[in-house]
Amino acid sequence: MRIAILLLGVGFCCSWSVAHAGKRVVERVVAVVDGNIILASELEQQLAPMRAQAEQIVDPKERERRIGKLHNQALEDMISEELIVQAAEAAKVTIDPEEVRAAIEDVKQQNKLDDAGLSQALASQGLTIDSYKKLLGRTLLRHRAVNQLVGPKVAITEEDIRARYGQMQRRSEAVSAVAVAHVLFVLPEHPTEQQLAEAKARAAQVIDRAKAGEPFDKLVAELSEDAGTKATGGSLGWFERGTATPEWEAVVFAMDKGEVRGPVKSAQGLHVLRAVDVKRATTKPYAEMKDGIALELKRRAIEKATQSWLDELRKKAHIDIKP
Repeated sequence: MRIAILLLGVGFCCSWSVAHAGKRVVERVVAVVDGNIILASELEQQLAPMRAQAEQIVDPKERERRIGKLHNQALEDMISEELIVQAAEAAKVTIDPEEVRAAIEDVKQQNKLDDAGLSQALASQGLTIDSYKKLLGRTLLRHRAVNQLVGPKVAITEEDIRARYGQMQRRSEAVSAVAVAHVLFVLPEHPTEQQLAEAKARAAQVIDRAKAGEPFDKLVAELSEDAGTKATGGSLGWFERGTATPEWEAVVFAMDKGEVRGPVKSAQGLHVLRAVDVKRATTKPYAEMKDGIALELKRRAIEKATQSWLDELRKKAHIDIKP
């Protein structure tokens, strides 16, 4: 009965003759989870949106590898979903048809669709209204099962929330971007020890003069060998994390506004750097963020607990994946 209903709802089948029996198979089973089957048409329906993107890969081997990986992941996800649905049914967790209807109305409203528009959108994904209702019902059931069977086991304390807020504060107080100016001393690709020593000595003089109070743009105009930035006081613009080499980031993001450090090496030579300005993120007061942090911590904890629960369900289940 389930096979017949799915064939009508999905409209997809694979058929071939069975020798000696005189029968024709109209669907293929890809997995059995504790006696419940997962059909090839259901897997294909799950895979379709991801397959369309993978099909655009030019390299045939890479395309085949990606589709194979997506196929395996989609099947694993469907097995997990089936295990949750079975656990929900065993625990008498249910979804009322009215809830499915209300969810569909929400989908229509959010996407500004009428009944005809929804049917057309579903058809483009190989779905009918009936098959979509079934899929949506199972989705709602899985969410309710997780909320009722896993959620109560997860507890978030005030201490957890405050610890997370403290982490966010420390992160926000860290420098997020620095406006940098420099003095450059050009070096050849393979400098001699003498050339490198001379450049380092000149860089040290710039640092000493800057610390003594000389304007950095004056030092740039007098000493920098970067013709492209002399007119702008040696400005290199804003550096955000992840946009510079590790060596540069270690220096740039450790500087306070107005500080001069160096020398730092690059392909061009040695640089003396000045932090022209510094940006730091700001954190809202704890009272304004408490509820949001609690929800995020709860979500993460439930995800972790759900995975542990699924691992246990898998250990107890008989899962047969067909070749």
